[in-house]
Amino acid sequence: MKESILKHQSGEPLEICIKGQKIGRSHFTMIAGPCTIENYEDLHTVAVELKKMGIHFFRGGAYKMRTSPYNFQGLGKTGLEYIKKVADETGMISVSEVVSVEDVEMIKEYVDILQVGTRNMSNYRLLLKLGKVKNPVIIKRGFSSTIEEWLLAAEHVIEAGNPNVILCERGIRTYETYTRYTLDISAVPAIKELSNLPIIVDPSHSSGRREMIKSLSWAAVAAGADGLLIETHFSPDNTVCDSKQTIDLEILKDIIKGNNKLLNLWNKN
Repeated sequence: MKESILKHQSGEPLEICIKGQKIGRSHFTMIAGPCTIENYEDLHTVAVELKKMGIHFFRGGAYKMRTSPYNFQGLGKTGLEYIKKVADETGMISVSEVVSVEDVEMIKEYVDILQVGTRNMSNYRLLLKLGKVKNPVIIKRGFSSTIEEWLLAAEHVIEAGNPNVILCERGIRTYETYTRYTLDISAVPAIKELSNLPIIVDPSHSSGRREMIKSLSWAAVAAGADGLLIETHFSPDNTVCDSKQTIDLEILKDIIKGNNKLLNLWNKN
C-alpha cells in the first residue's frame, strides 16, 4: 500500500477516551452482549453480569440488517431506549449498529459508540455522516473487502471530521463453508503496521460457531488485538438471533482468564 493513500492514519497510536475508559494500543477493551435486544430485562441482566466481570462496554442491536427479510429486524427506537436506560443505570458504555444515514442523528443521542456493520463499510454517505458526530465509530471490515479498502473507509470518517475510529476484523468470505466466515488474524498486525487506529476482533461473526469463540479470542489477543467484540447472553440457545455463535457468561469468564495471561505479551492494561 502506498503511504500517500492514507492521509490521517500515521503518527502516534490513537487513544480514544470515553466515560473514563480508554481504547487504544496500551489498553485492552472487552465489548460483550447480545446480538439483538429482545427486551429490557434481558439486556439489563446481561449488562449487570458483564459489569461484575469488570467489563465496561456492552453491545446490543436495536436495528439489524438481516439477509432474509423474514428474520427479526430488531426493536428499533424501543431498543435504543433500552440501551440508554441500561447504560444510565449501570454506568457502562453502550455500542450499537447504525444502519442508515437517516438514523444517525437519532441514534447518537442514545448510544455511546456507533458501529458500522460489514455490509455498510462501503456506504460512503453513512461514513460521511458519521464523520460529523462526536461519538466514536467502530468500522467492521467488509466481508469481501481488502485491508486497503477498509482503511480507506476509515479515512472517509476521519476526513469528514471524526478522528475517533476503531477498526474491527470480523472475518472475510472465502471458499470455506465450515465456518460462517474466515477470521483473518493477519489483519491485526497488518493494521498495526499500516495505521494508528485501534484494532479489535469479532470472533463471533467470523466463526459462527460457539465452540470456536474461546480459541479465536485467545488467538486475537496473542496477535496483539486491542480488544474483542463478543456476542454473549445468559441463555444463548433461547436468543432470537445468532444463537449458534453466542456464548454464555461462563465461557466469557474463561476467555477473560486466558486473556489476562496473554495480555502480558503486549504490556496492555
